[in-house]
Amino acid sequence: MTTVVRDATPEQRLNIMRNASSVALVGVSANPIRSSNFVAAYLVRTPLRTYPVNPAYDEVLGERCYPSLADLPKVPDIVDIFRRPEAIPGVVDEAIDVGAKVVWFQLGLRHDEAAQRAIDAGLEVVQDRCLKIEHARWHGGLHLGGFDTGVISSRRRRPI
Repeated sequence: MTTVVRDATPEQRLNIMRNASSVALVGVSANPIRSSNFVAAYLVRTPLRTYPVNPAYDEVLGERCYPSLADLPKVPDIVDIFRRPEAIPGVVDEAIDVGAKVVWFQLGLRHDEAAQRAIDAGLEVVQDRCLKIEHARWHGGLHLGGFDTGVISSRRRRPI
């Protein structure tokens, strides 16, 4: 029998972000062309305390990088996962073990069995969504290209 996990509604995702003060980015890369680095570069400029988690690095974007969730100085509210699908169950188990409140699977990532295990342990789950996009959507910084231009205008731009 296949487990079917109901996806978080937009209101639930907004409440998760409103109630969070910290996020662990599991699998974040120091490579600036990787999507995890792009998301991290956005999130470090928000009020969220950001904890990069990847044993391959000592530092990402000027922030100390931790080898695992268990090594963090405090329990993160959100565990944002940038790992291959086969690694998701292990990250979810680690998030449960440290007492996180939310596991968030980035765009393209779903693992219903691991999600159900998190729900059964009392965590909230978001699958196949980008935390950066969701944050920007609710905080007025979403541009069609996925970044904040810093310009709000209804005027047509003049040709250069």
